Amino acid sequence: MITNLLVANRGEIARRVFRTCRSLGIATTAVHSDPDAGAPHTREADAAVRLPGAAPADTYLRGDLIVKAALAAGADAVHPGYGFLSEDAEFARAVIDAGLVWIGPPPEAIAAMGSKTAAKRLMAASGVPVLDAVAAPVEADLPLLVKAAAGGGGRGMRVVRRLDELADGLAAARAEAAKSFGSDEVFCEPYLPTARHVEVQLMADAHGTVWAVGDRDCSLQRRHQKVVEEAPAPGLADEVRTALHRAAADAARAIGYTGAGTAEFLLAADGRFFFLEMNTRLQVEHPVTEAVTGLDLVALQLAVAEGEKLPERPPATVGCAIEARLYAEDPARDWQPSTGPVRRFELPLPYEEFSGRGLRLDSGVEPGSEITVHYDAMLAKLVAWAPTRAAAARRLADALSRARIHGPDTNRELLVRALRHPAFLAGDVHTAFLTEHAADLHLADLNAEQAEHRPAALAAALADAAERRSGRALPSGWRNLPSQPQTKRYAAADGTEFEVRYRFGRGGLEAEGHPGTELVSATPTRVVLAVDGLRRGYDVARYGDRVHVDGPTGGTVLTALERFPDPADHTDPGALLAPMPGTVVRTAAAVGDAVKAGQPLLWLEAMKMEHRVAAPADGVLTELRATPGLQVELGALLAVVQPHRPG
Repeated sequence: MITNLLVANRGEIARRVFRTCRSLGIATTAVHSDPDAGAPHTREADAAVRLPGAAPADTYLRGDLIVKAALAAGADAVHPGYGFLSEDAEFARAVIDAGLVWIGPPPEAIAAMGSKTAAKRLMAASGVPVLDAVAAPVEADLPLLVKAAAGGGGRGMRVVRRLDELADGLAAARAEAAKSFGSDEVFCEPYLPTARHVEVQLMADAHGTVWAVGDRDCSLQRRHQKVVEEAPAPGLADEVRTALHRAAADAARAIGYTGAGTAEFLLAADGRFFFLEMNTRLQVEHPVTEAVTGLDLVALQLAVAEGEKLPERPPATVGCAIEARLYAEDPARDWQPSTGPVRRFELPLPYEEFSGRGLRLDSGVEPGSEITVHYDAMLAKLVAWAPTRAAAARRLADALSRARIHGPDTNRELLVRALRHPAFLAGDVHTAFLTEHAADLHLADLNAEQAEHRPAALAAALADAAERRSGRALPSGWRNLPSQPQTKRYAAADGTEFEVRYRFGRGGLEAEGHPGTELVSATPTRVVLAVDGLRRGYDVARYGDRVHVDGPTGGTVLTALERFPDPADHTDPGALLAPMPGTVVRTAAAVGDAVKAGQPLLWLEAMKMEHRVAAPADGVLTELRATPGLQVELGALLAVVQPHRPG
């Protein structure tokens, strides 16, 4: 019987496993890197062991250190979580060889599925349909998807639409795969841009019982990484669903699988499906399956590891559940990751009950947490359950829109818009959904967007005035005679600037561009406005020049601008500044080269992903300060492109 469990992971993953351990009376041990010394998962465990260093390669990917930590802490079992070493067969063997209980499938099963190419051959031999790898691509094979053979999570993947892009796609995929998984093996397969990503949750014991615990749709993705997942997968014909479940169970039996796992498939528009891979671990999106079945999949993992037998069949699914991944990133800037401190993190009704019937929050951050470049950009997962899919989407969108999230940029607004989009609500989802509807989701209606920002900017200005007049008897700008308006300038996240001009006269607030607007009340943190009798409240928080305004329709992030900008702050239009802290992984041009607008010049690695920095215009590369291996801070000068002058 397990008495003390070490979780070889961090953040929300570790906290999720600890939650089940507490309910079962199992002691917990955490491991932590130096940046995670004060992290929530480190504090919540009964004991914690330091892994010296910051980078994953020096800490959470050091299986030898983690086994030593488990033995030193007196743990008798190791749960790998998901990510990091969770699908490393050698780590599983090391845990077992140390006399510890491994919470996962046999190392042989992990190894069998460890290479996507080998897994496809095995599945094909077992009668499971697969997409054949393309060994020597020709024009007729396009488009292609280059994929890393040894990993997942969107890393080591590139879409190739022209043959002259193939060499660069292969090189980029190999480089990213080598850094992420320790293997640069890649392969090509047909790319089906509007297919669906559907997966089947598996649970198997050592007594021959294999469950297909329902299915999930994970088609809403960016950079080949999941953003929104749901259970059950909508709109599947009964015969397709049955065939998917059967194929997944056959895959598990073919490799002698035990524990929790997931078989992932690509579902074409005509109903055909193809095996993609088998994740020999718990999935990030497992909460939606728990929500519709009432199961605790972590508790089942522990029971199977202790030798217990599963019932003959899993419970039936009830209702629908949808999960949204909240990332520290800016979707409008090519999903650029965002770092920095989390100032405020509040979501309504975070956890009603373990079944997740309602709203559930799984998160690794809290106010005061620091988002760094070392780890994945995901802040949290919010899950909503309801009797119907439409009701679950509405509940989840509403909870996200009411959230108070201050600090790094997030994809919150994109998630809300996607969940409320007519195509999503109609079940018309596929892996290119976010690209197909980019205009609707990012800048659906610029006028409407500005209409939301304008009252937020006014509220920010009035809150600022209330703070400045603290202790005074009269409101800022008040005069017995008419006076010049007070002026404040703000910039929205998309760069749009807003000038707020207002004054207080005998009739109250007079704000240019806001006809019929009355000030009901204003404090430094709360402003209530009434427009033609309709009253709305705005919560305002300021951190330096960054202002968060949370109103009835969601949150707005503004940057307070100086009234008279300092000319010294002007940046040469040809200067390329680091959009995030990170490490330069490679360059693709040299000083003196003629470059085209959009041409990649270098790549930065941050938050487990590579990010391209491209030329802003046609011109000549006159300066290149970036060299491979160089670590740069946000805003550091990387290169200068001297644009061609007209004529």
